[in-house]
Amino acid sequence: MALDLSAWTEAPWITVRAAPTCPRCFGTLRPPSAWSSAWRCGVHGAVLPFMSRRPSNEALDVVRGDSRVPFWLPWPLPAGWLVTGFGDAGEEHSGARAGVVAVSGPSVTHGPADLVIVAEEPGVGLGAAFAGLDGPDPGPGFDSGPPNVKVETVGHPTPLWWVEGPSDRAVYVGEAMGSWLWVIGWPSEAGCLVELAQLSLRDLRDQDQDLDLPYGAFSPRLENEP
Repeated sequence: MALDLSAWTEAPWITVRAAPTCPRCFGTLRPPSAWSSAWRCGVHGAVLPFMSRRPSNEALDVVRGDSRVPFWLPWPLPAGWLVTGFGDAGEEHSGARAGVVAVSGPSVTHGPADLVIVAEEPGVGLGAAFAGLDGPDPGPGFDSGPPNVKVETVGHPTPLWWVEGPSDRAVYVGEAMGSWLWVIGWPSEAGCLVELAQLSLRDLRDQDQDLDLPYGAFSPRLENEP
């Protein structure tokens, strides 16, 4: 019995792929069948399907419509920065259980930089995948010392700890509103932005805010996942 994937193929300005990918390795998934309702990765087994989406108000409406986790956006954005994509992992009947917002702009040192901000339920593995870690979660003891930085989430100071990942990126992780909060930046020098910019994160699910989001070109971090 073949599964009709037409529901996963939306307008071209909203989605990037005709089919979802694994949130833990961004590999191809085997869709549900008459024998199993799960999406399955050849490496990680049953997983939540992940979709990356081009930056637009239409895409934003899709991802935040039934999400069980925040969609965190640094607001106000650092000078010269733009919103460059969204992504979500989940199933239609249960809503998004992981969400990502990508932003891009000038680095504090030189050249362009990219940030992805991931909120997810434990065990999904999306943040660890972007961080280049085996995952699915940051692992025990990551918060054993003092936090490396604090960001503001909906008006509350939230500690983040630096986690060692591949040398081409900076990885910070903490917890906010009952979900993991990952902030991952490329190149590694983008960590300076996280530590110096005193980021204030807004949850894009909140309807009582009128944000005129500036959109840029689709983030290479969502187009060519790590």
